[in-house]
Amino acid sequence: MAWQSRTKTDLIIEVWEKLDCESVGAAEIEAISVAVDAEYGAAAVDPPMVIARLLADEGAVLRHAEIMRLHVDRASDGPYDAALRNLVQIDDLDSAASSIRKLENLRRKYKAENDRDGLRLVLDMALRAKKTAAAAAARADIDAGEKIFNAEISAWLTVWLQTPDIFDSWLDLRRDSADYRSKFG
Repeated sequence: MAWQSRTKTDLIIEVWEKLDCESVGAAEIEAISVAVDAEYGAAAVDPPMVIARLLADEGAVLRHAEIMRLHVDRASDGPYDAALRNLVQIDDLDSAASSIRKLENLRRKYKAENDRDGLRLVLDMALRAKKTAAAAAARADIDAGEKIFNAEISAWLTVWLQTPDIFDSWLDLRRDSADYRSKFG
């Protein structure tokens, strides 16, 4: 079906209005999810509670028990949960390097399988870790050693995100550099 909406939020409301239902439960949330998936991809589908909240704000009467069951069903162990759980550890330089290698292995796997959702999740995870490290490096309330460490991890993740295929070679060169040895021994 060709929808008129230009945004995902508008699409959710348009589908709900098209369903012409008195109340919203699991079936309606599923129908909306299918439409969002068709227009924007599976990664754009919001959790049932988010869709329900939006529709409630628009005046929908919610069948809470159905929506909660749907939410619990969807939230239990998604297809990527096991692979991504505790993947990124940036407690020290060795664990950070190991984490980036694991990210690269998953990136290659998802790329080979043409799994755009998996690839996006891996890149999002790396980007979040980079932002966390960069934010820690910028904090005024941590010591200089922690700032240097976090800036280094942020730089590693930046290089990997921009040029993942050469990261291992770059990291070897970085670890051999005088600057690295002066900072980290």
